[in-house]
Amino acid sequence: MYRSLLLTWLRNVATTKVRDSVVQAAKEQFAGTATENTPAEERKPCQLGVVFALGIESGGLEDVLDGMVTTGGGGFVVREGGLKGRRTVVILSGAGRQNAARATEILIEGHRPRRVVSAGLAGGLSPELKRNDILVADRLLSIDGEDMPIALPPALSATASRPDVHRGPLLTVNRMVRLPSDKKSLFQQHSASAVDMETFAVAKVCRRLQVPFSSIRVINDTAEETLPRDVERLLEQKGGAARLGAAVGAAWRRPASLKDMYQLRENALVASDRLAKFLADTTFDIEESNES
Repeated sequence: MYRSLLLTWLRNVATTKVRDSVVQAAKEQFAGTATENTPAEERKPCQLGVVFALGIESGGLEDVLDGMVTTGGGGFVVREGGLKGRRTVVILSGAGRQNAARATEILIEGHRPRRVVSAGLAGGLSPELKRNDILVADRLLSIDGEDMPIALPPALSATASRPDVHRGPLLTVNRMVRLPSDKKSLFQQHSASAVDMETFAVAKVCRRLQVPFSSIRVINDTAEETLPRDVERLLEQKGGAARLGAAVGAAWRRPASLKDMYQLRENALVASDRLAKFLADTTFDIEESNES
């Protein structure tokens, strides 16, 4: 039964990938033409640049971007559109600090955002954080011992009264934190509210290039939850085809992992939509009248 489900799932994935490839090619051709005809010095800066690691994190925001156009550059996927009247650029970096830093440099160099936001999913370290709660980081920590305070714009400070929004430190590590015992240990060592794998690197680039920065993360797994080992293997893969292969291998070795991954995907989609709404409703300190 599990193998039959697996084969059905694979056929659906293959069909979706073919359709997405055709749509993607058309978008890239259109976007490439528009870019070639617009000199770099004439392109206006975007009002908001958002760095995500993975497409499943950015999907909710992409769904609400008006007139979204997809391009590629430097090995990264870039999506541009309107978010309640604000020109917004989303870049997908891939997992990890090195990827996040390079993607941020490309975002700033190519689109000159007035504010960069590191956004996506995070793992809860504090027992107070529940799934789908929002963490607005007011301090960033790295597993290497670095510490960076973050100034909050008024719009983010004003969200502190909401019961589902928390302010606190965010810890950036090098590997996914799967086990409750590891989460507890990191919480005791660093007193961080949550953990991710990219934000500190994004913030360092923004500080070096003097671009205003914020971090907004939605809690996908709480301090008490265990993530399947297969998810860590998926994140280690560099491309979509490699991740698909890893998923197929995991499902073949352990059919129950198909159910685990499906549930994780559903949780991530809900979290992504919640994060998108929060980003759309937050005006930061960007005023329409400042656009040049």
